[in-house]
Amino acid sequence: MHYNKSTRQRVADINLGIRVDRATATLPQTTAAAIFNVLVGRVAMTAILGEVTTVLGLVGNMSIEANPTTGTTAALCAVVAAGAFEEGTLLSIDGTKATAMLGVNAGGTAMQSKPVALPVGTLDLRLSLSSTGSVKWSLWYVPIDEGAYVTVA
Repeated sequence: MHYNKSTRQRVADINLGIRVDRATATLPQTTAAAIFNVLVGRVAMTAILGEVTTVLGLVGNMSIEANPTTGTTAALCAVVAAGAFEEGTLLSIDGTKATAMLGVNAGGTAMQSKPVALPVGTLDLRLSLSSTGSVKWSLWYVPIDEGAYVTVA
């Protein structure tokens, strides 16, 4: 059975929360760069999924960080030695800070098993080396505070 786009979107909203898509973009170079903004209040990130759209060179270590407007930046996962991920590689986290970022060449990947509470600020992608390549991202969330929302950085 085929469902129309609006039906598919409502089912995803019920299961994962509100979806925000970030178009493919080049990688930060030996630094962290914002990929999403968390505005007005806290949100529960239920999933984040990246897809490599242009082959990554040797990026070194890769991770996702919460960068609050007040307080200290914190890693949301341990680093993954990202190597040269091929086009189509899926990137995610499982929601446990001690677990490495998930990256699987040419295959499916697990998504978060636990929501992650994010403060107002940015969600950043960090790389330890300069590299070529690009990734598109999707993030799903549920507002915790009234008026809280996420936008593309």
